[in-house]
Amino acid sequence: MLPIDAAAHSSRWRRRHPVDKAVLGLGLTVLAISLPPWPGAALVLLTALAVLLGPAGVPGRRLWRAYRVPLGFCVTGALTLLVQVGGPGGFASLADDGPVRAGELLLRTSAASLGVLLFAFTTPMSDLLPRLVRAGIPAAVVDVALVTYRMSFLLLDSMRRIREAQAARLGHTGRGAQWRSLAGLGATAFVRAFDRAGRLQAGLAGRGYDGTLRVLVPEARVSVRFTAASCALLVALAVLTLVLERPLT
Repeated sequence: MLPIDAAAHSSRWRRRHPVDKAVLGLGLTVLAISLPPWPGAALVLLTALAVLLGPAGVPGRRLWRAYRVPLGFCVTGALTLLVQVGGPGGFASLADDGPVRAGELLLRTSAASLGVLLFAFTTPMSDLLPRLVRAGIPAAVVDVALVTYRMSFLLLDSMRRIREAQAARLGHTGRGAQWRSLAGLGATAFVRAFDRAGRLQAGLAGRGYDGTLRVLVPEARVSVRFTAASCALLVALAVLTLVLERPLT
């Protein structure tokens, strides 16, 4: 199980309905994209951090390990706005408004990423996917997503075991050995994935699979108070942004 999935299963908000957490987490993401970068996205970023580390109870180290990957993409995308290609400055030169635009993009994307992580750190996929059928998503699409989700963990576990076996046999001692081990890892994982898929199909057929996977979903109700408080927080952030809006200069 990935760390973010383990955190979602042990979250304080695990028993809350996914709609409650979607209103808050995805609402913050929408605000980060739609509000002015300053101070809107900055307020959203601080609010998401406060909720994640406070009421949601996400450990700071675990949050940073998950956040640093999307943050790296955010920084990389922002850096490209510092340079312009062509124009009077030559083939490549510093953009006149590059720092401002890069700062705005970095604020938007980093805040939006935290909103998505708030939902991911509090909502296991096993609680979310089965409920999508009630939301109008075709059952076949949900079944494929469930199987893919399950197979992903089995494949990652197989790859971990293969790498441990290769390391025990000195398969990572040199560059050549590492490339051979990598090729063997890919080939073995490919064969095992097809083998597991075949056994899964045979197991489902033996259990009378009729085109729909039926799974137990934990009982949960949409909390009117939680949803109302989330909406109030989102509205307060929007109003505060309009009051404090200033140019990022």
